[in-house]
Amino acid sequence: MTRDLPVGPASALKSPTVRFILSDPAYFIACGFGSGLSPKAPGTAGSLAAIPFFLLLSPALSRGEWLVFIGLAFAVGVAVCEKTGRALGVADHGAIVWDEMVALWLVLVFVPARWTWWAAAVVLFRLFDIWKPFPIGYVDRIKNGFGVMADDIGAALYALAVLRAALVLAHRLHGG
Repeated sequence: MTRDLPVGPASALKSPTVRFILSDPAYFIACGFGSGLSPKAPGTAGSLAAIPFFLLLSPALSRGEWLVFIGLAFAVGVAVCEKTGRALGVADHGAIVWDEMVALWLVLVFVPARWTWWAAAVVLFRLFDIWKPFPIGYVDRIKNGFGVMADDIGAALYALAVLRAALVLAHRLHGG
């Protein structure tokens, strides 16, 4: 069982560097292979960094294999995000973006492979990740690796619900 990580204004001042993320594979993964070091909107940078990885792996993985991969990536994320949060002194430090990457992969698996759908996926996922509608806000209060990962999966499920509804509507409007 994981314990809650320390949270506080003093610990929030620590910013990771390239040296920090290269010092431990867990930090490198949790910080999205460096994308979490973006000085502006690191969560969005992490989400966008997920797309090339998705493109790279998609030819090799079926939807079912993707779901297994995402499940494993979630489990790894619980561990690496917890370790990195402890090192940074903040459970869900802005530089920790593995949660965004894994969650966005979940959305991309279920939408058409077209840039318009992917752009909508990123925008909706980020919107729900920032807004944190019920029950995501409650999950976000869990200050450990599981909480870091789970609130983003919740945002992904909200985004996916909206996108799937749009797909059904588009299908009906275009007679298919």
